[in-house]
Amino acid sequence: MSGSIMTMMIGISTFLGALGLAALIWGIKTGQFDDQSKFIDGARFDNEDELRDAIQMEEKKKRAKEKAQKEKNYMPVD
Repeated sequence: MSGSIMTMMIGISTFLGALGLAALIWGIKTGQFDDQSKFIDGARFDNEDELRDAIQMEEKKKRAKEKAQKEKNYMPVD
């Protein structure tokens, strides 16, 4: 192979590696890999009913948190 082809291949592979590293760093910073309870919930709730109940409880907590946030930001009209 000629030197220019090798240089081009090294340049492209370096670019793709940097692109992959940038995507990994972005994923970590934005919390794409933050699902710590997935495997724990799978072990704790073996059957469908328990898992469904756990999901409903999480949704209820989320709605309560959103409601509390709305009430916190409430400002009466002057």
